[in-house]
Amino acid sequence: MEGALRQFFASRSVLVDSVGGGYREAVDTLEAFVLRGGKRVRPRFAWTGWLGAGGDPAGPDADAVIRACSALELVQAAALVHDDIIDASTTRRGFPTVHVEFAEQHRTATWRGRPEQFGESVAILLGDLALVWADDMLHWAGLAPATVARVAPVWAAMRTEVLGGQYLDIANEVAADESVEAAMRVNRFKTAAYTIERPLHLGAVLAGADDDLITAYRRFGTDIGLAFQLRDDLLGVFGDPEITGKPSGDDLRSGKRTVLYALALETADATDPAAAQLLRSSIGTDLTDAQVERLRSLLIDLGAVTRIEERITTLTDSAFEALDSSGATEEGKTLLRESAVAATRRVA
Repeated sequence: MEGALRQFFASRSVLVDSVGGGYREAVDTLEAFVLRGGKRVRPRFAWTGWLGAGGDPAGPDADAVIRACSALELVQAAALVHDDIIDASTTRRGFPTVHVEFAEQHRTATWRGRPEQFGESVAILLGDLALVWADDMLHWAGLAPATVARVAPVWAAMRTEVLGGQYLDIANEVAADESVEAAMRVNRFKTAAYTIERPLHLGAVLAGADDDLITAYRRFGTDIGLAFQLRDDLLGVFGDPEITGKPSGDDLRSGKRTVLYALALETADATDPAAAQLLRSSIGTDLTDAQVERLRSLLIDLGAVTRIEERITTLTDSAFEALDSSGATEEGKTLLRESAVAATRRVA
């Protein structure tokens, strides 16, 4: 997949150079962002879904499928670059976020205007470029026309859902919707569908799978995708910055209405009004490390962490039931189980 991404960027080199005016340097930043890290979760689930639906890794269409699956990483790049602007995040994977990097470039060059506005403007454009190029990479992957026709509705649904999930996320923050249901709806569309369910669906239709396998994949993908995001909720509060590449307690400072927060608040409202008030007054503020540590202890004491772990286990068990009863190949089932465990028990 790394090779497919590198080849795609190289294929755009002449066109990018023809624009001039610093565009090459900006695109190089996007390329470095895409290639420098990430777990390639989405392309790997799509590829594994294809294998599990009978795809032949030694067959004549394998290279085209790899390119198509790798296009998901450009969608991910677009989502991350834009998400970092929305959340005002300063680091990603241990590096400055794209908008911060270009703001610093502006500041160093002493250009006119506000560095922050320039940084955000460039990052928006580069995120847009990544999304446009994801389409290009998919449609020019070398797939048969009939395969492209099968893939197109899944690809379209995935992009619409993830943007809808992102909208729900920011709307919940400003409306201060504190319900578990609202947080789970965000998880369903911003993460579960986009991270695992639709990539698996994509892999299945690439292989020409039947409706029964697609249904099983989608159930498996939804459950593991939700468990993946619940693990992310925990890491956003308790993760080690040296491992996650993000500041400690980042979700608390940015005001994310996660399921972890909603469960804690639900319990606090019923049993400890002072704790509920502390949670409401703290989230989304510039917390000190000591305040973050206090909120961490509170989340544990209110039982929210235990309840999240229980939900992860329940969702994972449900996903494995769907997988085990599916018509996926034995190799595919094994690989999907391994991928699911890695996604739901990760530390970064």
